[in-house]
Amino acid sequence: MHNDHVYISLIHYPALNKEGKWVCTSFTTLDFHDIARPARTYELAGYYIVQPLEAQQFVIKEQIKYWTEGFGASYNPRRSMAGSLVRVVSSITEMLEKIKEETGKYPKLIGTSAKRYPQTVTYSQMREILSKKDDIFLILFGTGWGMPPELVQSCDYILEPILGPGQYNHLSVRNAAAIILDRLFSINRC
Repeated sequence: MHNDHVYISLIHYPALNKEGKWVCTSFTTLDFHDIARPARTYELAGYYIVQPLEAQQFVIKEQIKYWTEGFGASYNPRRSMAGSLVRVVSSITEMLEKIKEETGKYPKLIGTSAKRYPQTVTYSQMREILSKKDDIFLILFGTGWGMPPELVQSCDYILEPILGPGQYNHLSVRNAAAIILDRLFSINRC
């Protein structure tokens, strides 16, 4: 695969609520397909869903099974191909260890946020960094009201926010993931 040195993740914990408190957010089936499909389109190595709650993990694992082994695999092979990238883990630490087991290296972390941070990089800078393929990378996508600032600030890089012409800045994680992956990996750049 062309971008087999890049992974993405959807972080359900830690996430922030409206009041800025740490919470665990819920998985939605839309997050499964609507993020797995662009991950497959841009030939990434894998898509991790970080969800510590066992009941939520069960739902995610059933989705994976249905689309990769069950009726869904034969009914819609394209969704099966995308679903084969999805893995569920209990924590960010577990995800990092699994990527190290698979690749021999810990990934460099790329944060996403609707805010700017000191280590914010442009998409063109990140494309240049990713083009070298010397390292393994993991792009973190937040849920709820975003990832805690401590987590974002701990990343090696933070992508610049996606901004429209006005003040409104609250995309769904599915929209943001698709836009970001397109900006980083599309062969049809404007």
